Amino acid sequence: MSMLALRKFVEAIVVLFSDEYLRAPTAEDTARLLAEGERRGFLGMLGSIDCMHWVWKNCPKAWHGAYTGHTRKPSIVLEAVASYNLWIWHAFFGMPGSLNDINVLHRSNIFTRLTDGTAPNVSYTVNGNRYDMGYYLGDGIYPEWATIVKAISAPRGNKSVHFSAMQAAIRKDVERAFGVLQSRFAIIRRPARVWDQSTLQNIMTTCVIMHNMIIEDENGSASTEQVFNYMGETAIVHRDLDQAVLHYVEATEAIRNRAMHHKLREDLVDHLWSLHGAH
Repeated sequence: MSMLALRKFVEAIVVLFSDEYLRAPTAEDTARLLAEGERRGFLGMLGSIDCMHWVWKNCPKAWHGAYTGHTRKPSIVLEAVASYNLWIWHAFFGMPGSLNDINVLHRSNIFTRLTDGTAPNVSYTVNGNRYDMGYYLGDGIYPEWATIVKAISAPRGNKSVHFSAMQAAIRKDVERAFGVLQSRFAIIRRPARVWDQSTLQNIMTTCVIMHNMIIEDENGSASTEQVFNYMGETAIVHRDLDQAVLHYVEATEAIRNRAMHHKLREDLVDHLWSLHGAH
């Protein structure tokens, strides 16, 4: 009976509150995130990305190989993006624990709005160079994409060392969000005892929704009566199939542009050092 009540509860939370508390950033949200990133020295930053493993105690025996990774126990992966106030803007859950962060990234929908042309416009200038895509801070395992800024693996010189220290400190936003999420909800801090994946999906989603509810209540940043309209700047632009395919290809190439990754990181290194030198 208690398990049935849990299932009904998480299903209701997901249906009622996903649109509001799991929304992708609107134009207004994006402007606020960019302003906070600029204040911290990372112009163009939209948050930090990382993965968390939830150990699955009752994983079917036949699936153990697929779901067992570095934790040495079957687990399911949550990929998330968190901002400075620990609000979780992106939650992609359900990949088997044998996958690493790169494998999960390739399967997630995190850059879908960029590839289909529905993401809010982002434009900023770093060190005199203009950029038109926001980015997330990631750890060393992530690929060198224009939309992900990693620390320098072997920094040399004061500027590179300073940048890597700043990047590592601010990237911890998402790690802190995971820690707070687990401390608030014991059900995801402990091994999952549920058998079916759909219920696990709803449990994790509910915890993220309720986490964001608490963040909103603590910050007092939004009214519970606020109506979110996701059309407008995020409305799908109608175009013929050839144009849509061309945009997808061009956007994907831009996202995975390694040269742009290094150029952006070099500009951020210089920018952060200029701020450091001003103090």
